[in-house]
This record gives sequence, C-alpha cells and structure tokens, in this order.
Amino acid sequence: MARLTGKVAIVTGASKGIGAGIARRLAADGARVVVNYAKSADAAGLLVSLIEKEGGHAVPIQADIARPEEITLLFEKTIAAFGRVDILVNNAGIYEFGDLAGITPDSIDRQFALNVRGLILATQAAAQAFPADGGVVVNISSGAGITPIAQAQAYSATKGAVDNLTRSLALELGPRNIRVVGVAPGLTATEGTSGMGEEGAAPFVARTPLGRIGQPADIAAAVSFVVSEDAGWITGETLQVGGGLRL
Repeated sequence: MARLTGKVAIVTGASKGIGAGIARRLAADGARVVVNYAKSADAAGLLVSLIEKEGGHAVPIQADIARPEEITLLFEKTIAAFGRVDILVNNAGIYEFGDLAGITPDSIDRQFALNVRGLILATQAAAQAFPADGGVVVNISSGAGITPIAQAQAYSATKGAVDNLTRSLALELGPRNIRVVGVAPGLTATEGTSGMGEEGAAPFVARTPLGRIGQPADIAAAVSFVVSEDAGWITGETLQVGGGLRL
C-alpha cells in the first residue's frame, strides 16, 4: 500500500516547477491531490491528466493565495471534492530581483502578500480543516532564508520569515498533533531558472558538493518523507535540500 493512501493533500502553486513535482510525487504515494494554481489553468489541467495517467487522483482548483478570500474558497472546494484535508504544502511564492535603489513598495508588498501572508492564512485554514487526529503543513522555503541572495532582498527576507513561521507555528499547533516542517531547496531546475543557462548556473554548481543543480523530483522526495509517518517525530525544523549548497 502506498504510504499516503487515504490522505488528501493541497499543494499551492502546483501547476509547474517544484510544486508540480511535489503534487506528482504525493499522488504517486497514494494521496488525493489538489493542484492549486493562480493563473496557469492549462498547465494545471495537463498535470492532473498526467497524474491520472500514472494511476493517481487529482483535481485542479484555482485560487490566488495572495487573496485571503480565495484561500477560503480553495479549502471549501477541496472539502467538496475529497471530503477532507490532511496535508498542506505551502509552495506558492514569487521572487523579484533588483538592486536596493530599484525596490518599490509594490514589489515588497507583492512578495510578502504571497510568500508570507498567504502562507500564514493558508495554514490557518488548514488548521481549521484538518481532522481531529492532526495533519502536516510543509512550508517551501529557500536556502536564501539563511544565506540571503544579493539583489533579492525582499525575497530573502520573506524566506527568513517562512523559516521563523515554521518554528512558531509548530509550537502552537503541536498540541493538536499538527506538524509543521520546512523544506528549503537550493538552486533547482524550473521554468523560472531556465533562463540562467549552463553559464549562469555554473557558479552555483561549483559551490554545490554534489555537483549539480537540483530537480523538482529531488525536492518532492524530501516533501514525501516529511509528510509521511516516517517523519512523525519531526516538527519545527527546516530541511535544507540543495545538495549541500548555501546560496
């Protein structure tokens, strides 16, 4: 039996990249998966079709996690589709690069609204929806949470906040048997990083002991572990999943 059989997982921002890899892996492990997306309906639909072809169960649900009212709808639609929620993967996030002189209030607000406020409110909704015997929240952080990236000041700050929230939410929710665990990818091959090319990725690969950039499947494998019973004694921690890289 797959180790997540009977569980229902919401993966936010799951239409592509790391989120898509996580959704696909959790479905392969037996979970019924909500593929959340904000705008990429076609990509979400293709992912759901792929999951179903592989023998899994998934539905696409649109919701912009930066909009509080849409988070409420996401959970309502999940309950309507699957009857329960056991796992929330807070993957949805954005990043914007530029020097200090170019930072704008709108850029700061966009990144914090999704990466931090959205994560908090989605976790709030999950804590209300989880069954009496508990659940698991996974916060997708970044190596930038502990080693900030030059010219990604606001983004790095959001991921530092995510790491802190993983600890503080674990403290509050632990008595309800709700675990909160962070997974922090290093440089990972996604649509967002594809423009770097081999030359752009080379400095990161050179500093990575395992000698390559990550793949979404690498991150998904870590998430699969932390949501399973094998990780039942782990909460409040953030696992660095970057091949040893410190960004």
